[in-house]
Amino acid sequence: MKMSRLMNETLREASSATEVAGHQLLLRAGFVRQVAAGVFSYLHLGQRALQKIEAIMRQEMDALGGQEIKMPLVHPAALWQASRRWYEIDAELGRLVDRNGRSLTLALSHEETLADLARQEIRSYRQLPQMAYHIQTKWRDDPRPRAGLIRSREFTMLDSYSLDADDAGLERQYRAHYDAYFRIFARCGLPVLAVEADVGMMGGTLAHEFMYLTPIGEDTLLLCDGCGYRANRQVATFRKPENGRSTQTVQFVAELVVGQEKREQVVTAVLATHSHINETKLGHLLDAQRLRPTAEQATDIWVIDEGVIGWRGPVGVVADIVAAQAGDACTNCGQPLQTARAVEVANIFKLGTRYSGTMGATFVDALDEARPIVMGSYGIGVTRLLACLAEHHHDKKGLCWPVNVAPYPVHLLVLRGGEETAESLYHQMRQAGIDLLYDDRDERPGVKFNDADLIGLPLRLTISQRSLAADGVEVQVRAGGETAVVAPNDLLSYVTNWLRLAK
Repeated sequence: MKMSRLMNETLREASSATEVAGHQLLLRAGFVRQVAAGVFSYLHLGQRALQKIEAIMRQEMDALGGQEIKMPLVHPAALWQASRRWYEIDAELGRLVDRNGRSLTLALSHEETLADLARQEIRSYRQLPQMAYHIQTKWRDDPRPRAGLIRSREFTMLDSYSLDADDAGLERQYRAHYDAYFRIFARCGLPVLAVEADVGMMGGTLAHEFMYLTPIGEDTLLLCDGCGYRANRQVATFRKPENGRSTQTVQFVAELVVGQEKREQVVTAVLATHSHINETKLGHLLDAQRLRPTAEQATDIWVIDEGVIGWRGPVGVVADIVAAQAGDACTNCGQPLQTARAVEVANIFKLGTRYSGTMGATFVDALDEARPIVMGSYGIGVTRLLACLAEHHHDKKGLCWPVNVAPYPVHLLVLRGGEETAESLYHQMRQAGIDLLYDDRDERPGVKFNDADLIGLPLRLTISQRSLAADGVEVQVRAGGETAVVAPNDLLSYVTNWLRLAK
């Protein structure tokens, strides 16, 4: 691709409204442009990088035996009503009505749609196991989109879904995805760690999140250096100290779902002094215990943390309802826990029969009995991964893309006096199958060098009158800055070998 033909231009500065360095650089380098709050267009360089990421994902999903499909962005409300998430998710779910008055929703995820496919296509245990995946647009009407692509309202995800006859089959597919996700992130060049997580709106029995550690992250992790315990604060546990006689109460209004209605009820939580309530744990407790006010009940619902000692107040449910903090004792080994900020880039869920059971996705087993299909759900944020890569791979000059995900692996710059040789090498490398971005613009050398640093392609080739006088092409590695001078006749072999070793 010749830069003189690119529709976008680089920017010397990004908008002051941009919050994080990676997103500023994606804007300045011409990878993305904002359309509305949390909604972006991906220009040529951004789309090329996304395609490289998606190609890696497809290779790893295909290696698991996955079948690529494509499910729609718009879903009938009836599917989400059948799973009950229509009533459980509030304004984040994009709802609309078509011209015939039918209620629809924009895809926040695709569990309902996949369960609907399964109940149409799967009949017998002989058809199991199955795994299907797609890469599709999602919509979440986030009230506060931030950090560019890291928290956007419209985004792209890789979703895969496993279908099994039993929990043992689900465990195998869950573990296979767990390992495959680490391979995907390693090939893309993003360091991640997996932590125990809340199942959240997805439901199910178990979840893990894949986290990129960064100060800009909104999630807080609890980590133990002693035994390797890792969990999101939403679900993290710890050893309660034996000094829980001094207590505090926290009172708030909880929204309880009864049938298709939502009802508010005052909940009073009792916890040790200096502890902090964990609303995720408390919410799950209310749902699991089905705590509901009775007709005679005019007082609060009381919940007492298990770390409270000698409570003599109103009777309530005793459970773990406090948030772990830095310095608390690890639940496994007793060592002090540490906290870290992180961005969630992927998650995996053991859904079990959460969707198949409510939506009638069943199969007939070997004993000729109908049973619900056992499901798993697995997702990676494609556009969020792009944002995290930009956040991780940059310096003060600009982006520094890893070879596997760079929109182009090679950036060819031509300066005055090198036009004829550069044009010849451009066509020679394209014929050899090397993708390269060719800066053929009539610009000053400083502009070209600054743009090359900003865009951040892995290998830069500079051809000028000065370099040719020295019988060579200046070669520079973007990350690290190593330089070499290579004869034009040897350049193709040099670049080919460098790219092979860099992947």
